[in-house]
Amino acid sequence: MSYGQGGQGQPPWDPWKPGSQQTPQWNNQRSTGNPDWAAMAEASETRNKRRKVLFIVGGALATIAVGTAVAMAVAGAGGNNEAGNQPSGLPASADIPGATTPAPSFEPTSAPPPLDPKQFIASADKDTAPLSPDILFPGTQLTMGNRVYRKGPTADTKDCASAAKGTLPPVLKKDGCTRFMRVTYIKDGIAVTVGVGVFDTEAQASKAKADADKKSIIASLPGNGIKAFCDSAVCRSTTNAYGRYAYFTLSGFTNGKDVTTKDTAVFTTGDDLAEFAFRQISRRGQAQASAAANR
Repeated sequence: MSYGQGGQGQPPWDPWKPGSQQTPQWNNQRSTGNPDWAAMAEASETRNKRRKVLFIVGGALATIAVGTAVAMAVAGAGGNNEAGNQPSGLPASADIPGATTPAPSFEPTSAPPPLDPKQFIASADKDTAPLSPDILFPGTQLTMGNRVYRKGPTADTKDCASAAKGTLPPVLKKDGCTRFMRVTYIKDGIAVTVGVGVFDTEAQASKAKADADKKSIIASLPGNGIKAFCDSAVCRSTTNAYGRYAYFTLSGFTNGKDVTTKDTAVFTTGDDLAEFAFRQISRRGQAQASAAANR
């Protein structure tokens, strides 16, 4: 009796199927009590191969899952890190001692206060720069805005009273004037003489200004083509002081006409020259302060 021949051409017994689903021939063989041992061995080998495949596939899937989880963990750890590669378990560089270099510290220093130009023209002790009418009033003409004045004669004396009229001579003598300089300018028949009285101190110059009144005027200075003016006619005068200098103006017509309040050109001429005198005295202080600062 040969086992297994009756099964040729029929599907073998499948160990993964219930017995009720097996082929009729196998069922018939079981009913006879003679199992096909070769088929059973083959089925067992097939089952073992399937288990190995399942184990290999399952292990690969597990490895991929673990790798994905690790990658996601690394990506998650770097998601809130601006640098992109900062380990999540370490503090940021700003929290690590010594991560930043402290800025060098220096002892506070203070620059010396700027020199006050007025201090250099407040007294004869500091006001030592060269001085003359041509230094205070340089050039041959003066431009103020759109107005051009031609420069005339200059004068310089230590007898201050000789350069003044009215009530001004005693004021200059009493308050300590040591030098008096004058210069005359002309434009369109209007002449103006500027006089600068020099004192030893600012206080003396300020007192001379305060002591002067409406009758305290300087003597006009004609010459260099400028006719005499303001000898007997009514003229306009101004009095000011800055530093150790008192400065005055006398403006009027060269034709002898009296000045009235309507003659605005005369007032403008006097104001221009008074302003220029102030600027020149102020610049004198600025120049000496700058020279002292650079020494």
